[in-house]
Amino acid sequence: MDELPPRSPEGDAAPEREGHAEQPRVPVFNMPSGILAALALLAVIYAAQSLILSASAAEWLAVTFGFLPLRYVYPLAEQGLEWLWTPVTYSLLHGSLEHLAFNGLWLAAFGTPVVRRIGNLRFVVFWIASAAAGAAVHAAVNWGQPTILIGASGVVSALMGAACRFAFGSSGRAVSHYTGLQPARLSIGEALSLRTVRVFIIFWFLGNIAIALGLPLFGDLAGTIAWDAHIGGFLFGFLLFGLFDPVPGRNQSF
Repeated sequence: MDELPPRSPEGDAAPEREGHAEQPRVPVFNMPSGILAALALLAVIYAAQSLILSASAAEWLAVTFGFLPLRYVYPLAEQGLEWLWTPVTYSLLHGSLEHLAFNGLWLAAFGTPVVRRIGNLRFVVFWIASAAAGAAVHAAVNWGQPTILIGASGVVSALMGAACRFAFGSSGRAVSHYTGLQPARLSIGEALSLRTVRVFIIFWFLGNIAIALGLPLFGDLAGTIAWDAHIGGFLFGFLLFGLFDPVPGRNQSF
């Protein structure tokens, strides 16, 4: 049974303490609206895939909106326009609930500080560009292959790379905490000079290299993880974050 709080002798309503203002309400989901909207969109699309669409319709959705390197072997004029939108739309599809949950957790963790810094509109542009970057690297590695790439992992990896440029290190966190201001964007060299960033990047790349070699880091999912799209997204976010960052860098570099 739940334990009820003690009641006031004068009634159900607790007396207000003099000189104490009412505490502001803390939001249930302390994330930017852009991240919440992205998570909701991914969840709705997956629910439609798994609960509403038939097997044949779900297969059509994956082929029509998933990214296939095989498409680019043939002349673009002789096919539909799927080659144009699939480098982005693949990032909205997921193959399983575990796949969606994994990407959703990392999207919330790394997307939140990035979106708070760049805003929702830039986040949409960042999503489109980083998804395309991940697809481009995947196509280069799997050129002409009939594989279908789906999932937001490339975008999540780009957000990880972007976060390395401002969110790591005690100084950046202290500036944000005590002043409410965003810390200056680190240059690529400054970011790499931080031990925290170097260790994070090393372990991140080692994990993806292990996946590429077929080591069973994630059980049955390991064979379906697009490590190349991860690397393309991460490099995009880390190297080109300055194109999306409204906060000036220390030396105005990317």
